Amino acid sequence: MNSKISDFGLARIFEGDQTEVNTKRVVGTYGYMSLEYVIDGHFSMKSDIFSFGVMVLEIVSGKKSRGIEHPDHELNLLGPAWKLWNECRPMELMDTLMENVPASGMLKCIHVGLLCVQNRPEDRPSISSVLFMLDSKNASLPQPKQPEFYTERSFIDTDSSLPQPNYFSCQ
Repeated sequence: MNSKISDFGLARIFEGDQTEVNTKRVVGTYGYMSLEYVIDGHFSMKSDIFSFGVMVLEIVSGKKSRGIEHPDHELNLLGPAWKLWNECRPMELMDTLMENVPASGMLKCIHVGLLCVQNRPEDRPSISSVLFMLDSKNASLPQPKQPEFYTERSFIDTDSSLPQPNYFSCQ
């Protein structure tokens, strides 16, 4: 895989046909780095997908990834995004500057952003899938799982054998 055409961010550290690397020196900005990279030094193309998802949620919300205050506890942006998604109120994440953007487009961006920040790299879409989902008007999107909030390393594993709806079901 040629990293010069497939991705952004730290993917440029790949050489030749590498698809993942391990490093003892973690470089990057907390809040944008995937959990497997921060804790284990394990970096793959899916680590960049995580960063992309954080950026999408930042753009939609107009908020930075870190420093989000919540009345119950302190979270990064992933916490409020997931909480609103789970409560069928994802549009409340939207920045007021985005009010003229069609709701369906904003909802799709939030949905794709949450898919990109999944805990397990194998649950994150590839960049080609992300582009397809964002570009397609009729793409069927899988339901995201709860992302890690960096407050503890719990790796909540949902039962993937259970049927999951493939669209946002709160109307």
